[in-house]
Amino acid sequence: MEAFSHLLEQLYYTAGTKAKAQLIADYIANTPDPDRGWAIAAMAGTLRFDFFKRNTVKKLITERTDPALFAMSYDYVGEVSETVAHLWPDNEPVSPLPSLGSIVETFASISKQRVSETLADYLTMMTPSQRWALLKLGTRGLRIGVSARSIKHILADYGNKDIKDIETLWHAVSPPYTELLQWLEGKASKPNIDDVVTFHPVMLSHPIEEKDIDAFAPNTWQIENKYDGIRVQLSLNTQKAAPEKALYSRTGDDISHSFPDLLSDMSGHMVLDGELLVIHNQATDNALPNVDTFNALQQRLNKKKPSKALMQSSPVGLIVYDALMLEGKSITQMPLKARREKLANYLSANPHPQLFLSDVLDADSPQDLRALHSSVCENRAVEGLMIKRLDSVYVPGRPKGQWFKWKRDPLLVDAVMMYAQRGHGKRSSFYSDYTFGAWEGEQLLPIGKAYSGFTDEELKKLDNWVRRHAVGRFGPVREVEKALVLEVAFDAVHPSNRHKSGVALRFPRIHRIRWDKPANEADTLDTVKSLIER
Repeated sequence: MEAFSHLLEQLYYTAGTKAKAQLIADYIANTPDPDRGWAIAAMAGTLRFDFFKRNTVKKLITERTDPALFAMSYDYVGEVSETVAHLWPDNEPVSPLPSLGSIVETFASISKQRVSETLADYLTMMTPSQRWALLKLGTRGLRIGVSARSIKHILADYGNKDIKDIETLWHAVSPPYTELLQWLEGKASKPNIDDVVTFHPVMLSHPIEEKDIDAFAPNTWQIENKYDGIRVQLSLNTQKAAPEKALYSRTGDDISHSFPDLLSDMSGHMVLDGELLVIHNQATDNALPNVDTFNALQQRLNKKKPSKALMQSSPVGLIVYDALMLEGKSITQMPLKARREKLANYLSANPHPQLFLSDVLDADSPQDLRALHSSVCENRAVEGLMIKRLDSVYVPGRPKGQWFKWKRDPLLVDAVMMYAQRGHGKRSSFYSDYTFGAWEGEQLLPIGKAYSGFTDEELKKLDNWVRRHAVGRFGPVREVEKALVLEVAFDAVHPSNRHKSGVALRFPRIHRIRWDKPANEADTLDTVKSLIER
């Protein structure tokens, strides 16, 4: 645990990407299994369980210190783990500390009743920096400026392998990555994942720019609707002795349990890329999907075990726009035009009532493309266009100039700032998270929260305004004078029973700060509700 804590401390105070990569590579080279594998998982965000909850941490510290002292310290520091690490009153040093691997195994195996006691024992034997490392590890809140993509590159460089090999293996292997690391060091053969049903990293698009639209030429691009659902990957191998089926989100989370009605009678050996939507009709010859809005799909998301009634009222289907594997053979190195032809032939020969092949749209000039975009955006189930090079091979990541997305313009409302809260990490000294509301008569009701969309310079001005106009305090939250109007951009509004206003915004962000606009001229709740997709 000492080595892991020291690594995190070094990474936290190191700015350069190359310098961070070298620190991690040195740690991997000099740390035994399974510690180094668990450290990789912590940094890459692939730990699949919490050791303990944040509330457990807060309960432990408030039992041992004055709650008012903790509240003031937290307000000053702006981050729970760092506050507790320094404020923890008990210290009985142990040397050497238990290994990282043994700590992970302990929390993975003990009963819930023993978590608090075990955590307290560990915190007591550690220094503040070691406590911080443990608390960040245990709540999966580690942010050290190293992304999962960076970790993969570091591993590829460490083993002198192609990054594509790491990408292909990544979701088929699991922490503590012993077999993977031994292969990288030439001590074992490459992990065999031939028959494994796993997530394959997806190919992503870039937002389209005017110059890209102006350069559009026919017979070079495939144009499709960009449906307003969630991107998923359907991975199947029902032809082996122990059949497997899985539905993954675009980030590789297994969401199969939420959509058993989609997977129940799927068969084959394939990996399909598509959009999951609520679709009220079945795929038959020449049938166009009757797609519902994202609000309908929202009812199905994050349901661990959807009811039969919910599955009947909101049936899901998949609009398929690409294939990575068909009939057990990878086709990612084929150009899109060839992949599309194979996919169309496969779905024609193997129809399924919940699989729809995406429509290909036509445009012959930049002017046609702009007109097409305006036309498709009139359909609230569609959020724009996808424009893909016909000669593009399927590669993980976001290659330049291959795929573009052209989303509809965001919806906008003028809302009034009601509360502000300090951010995390580099923003822990600034009030950067803003709750805003709309008018219902003389009362403001909160409709959302945003913490992006403004520049660093605007953040400084907002932080200064919050400090000068605070009228109340609720722990780390400041209530502010109802005087500042924020122009908020968002993708959609949907009804919500969780909020007093009865609405929730999808992907809200600050579009503009209306220093010039009086608060009483901000939008009403009725105006916001009028934007709900019907």
